[in-house]
Amino acid sequence: MTPEIQMILASKSPARLATLRSAGVEPRVLVSGVDEDAVVAKAGPLPAAEVPLLLAQAKAEAVAAQWWECEVADRPHADVLLGCDSMLELDGDVWGKPEDAAAARDRWRSMRGRSGILHSGHWLIDLRDSSVGRGATASTIVHFSDISDAEIDAYVATGEPLWVAGGFTVDGLGGPFVTGIEGDFHNVVGVSLPVLRSMLGDLGIAWHQLRTAN
Repeated sequence: MTPEIQMILASKSPARLATLRSAGVEPRVLVSGVDEDAVVAKAGPLPAAEVPLLLAQAKAEAVAAQWWECEVADRPHADVLLGCDSMLELDGDVWGKPEDAAAARDRWRSMRGRSGILHSGHWLIDLRDSSVGRGATASTIVHFSDISDAEIDAYVATGEPLWVAGGFTVDGLGGPFVTGIEGDFHNVVGVSLPVLRSMLGDLGIAWHQLRTAN
């Protein structure tokens, strides 16, 4: 069944796509290719929660520009476009994906037995109305187990921490090392469904208009 409102997801994250699919939404995925380090460097110092929002906006606007540049006949049909980015805040620093295994191990040694804040930035563009955009950040407290060096080494060896913000997952191999969360679970995965629903509502779009099936 074709949804009444169709979405583009400007993210290559399998976890974000799976989260939307589990809620009945089947977006078209287009990846921006944005140089995240360059975007952050150009912006200068920002509060931790604003960094992922800045990157979400950059990704969304880059994909929207590509979409608008397509010939109308070749342009994939879409009504809204969502960009997302996530980072973990610990001790006032924000961490995206670790650059290598050594960095992932060092992060986990800092994280274990402690709590961090996972910030996910969301930037939604209304493609029906000259690319009007709006943003929101959702923040969730994550409590980590006091895991051993051997457990850290074994987890890093799986390769999973290198592909995810903060170097951990709550819905994958890292799940056993998260003792609890305070806030939206889906936000830790990478996209807050309640926040997205609220943002869509501001555009006059009901959540069920995006669903492909009941």
